[in-house]
Amino acid sequence: MSTRARTRHHPGTDIALVAAFAALVAACALLPAIKVAGPVPITLQTFAVLLSGAVLGSRRGFLAVLLYVVAGAAGLPIFSGGAGGPAVLAGPTAGYLVGFPLAAGLCGAIVERLPRRSLVSSVAVFCAGLLSSAVCIHTLGMAGLVLRADMSWATAFDIDKVFWIGDVLKNVAMALVATAVHRAFPDMLGREVLAPLAQPEGTPAA
Repeated sequence: MSTRARTRHHPGTDIALVAAFAALVAACALLPAIKVAGPVPITLQTFAVLLSGAVLGSRRGFLAVLLYVVAGAAGLPIFSGGAGGPAVLAGPTAGYLVGFPLAAGLCGAIVERLPRRSLVSSVAVFCAGLLSSAVCIHTLGMAGLVLRADMSWATAFDIDKVFWIGDVLKNVAMALVATAVHRAFPDMLGREVLAPLAQPEGTPAA
C-alpha cells in the first residue's frame, strides 16, 4: 500500500529562491524596453514572472513576484525604465503590475497539477503560461488602462493586443527553460509523491 507525501523544502532554501526570482523579474524589467503605441512598453518581465510560477510553484512563485512589486512600490527603481515608488501603482501600467503575482500563482498552480511526464513537455507548460498571462496580466492590464488612463475598453484592447505576439514568444522561451529546470531538479515544485505506508516490524511487504 502507499500514501501521498509532499516533498518538503527547507525554509531557507525557499526564501533564497523567492529572493532570486524576484531579482530575476527586476533584471528583466530593467533590460531595454521596446516602446510601442500607448503607455505600456514591451519588456521581458512576463517571461520572468511566468517562469517564477512554472519553476517554483504557486505559493513561492506568487511570493517572488509579489516581493518584486512591493520592493518597487517601496521606492526601489526596479520597474520598467528604472521607475519606482507608489506613484507607479497609480499609473496606467498598474493593472499589469497587479496581474504579475496573480499570473505567477496561477501558472504555478496549473504546473503543479500536471502529470509528472507533462513537466518534461514544453507544450503543457507553454499552455499554462499563456493561459495565466491572458487571464491575469492582460485582463487586469486592460482594466488598469481603462481606470487609470481614461480609455475605453476598445482602446485598451487595441493597445494590449500589440503584446500578444511577444507574449507567445516569451512563453515559448519560458516553457523551454522551465522544463529544463524540472528535468534537472524533479523535486523543485515540492509535488505530492507516492510513499509507502509504514508497516509493523515483522510484517512482510506486499
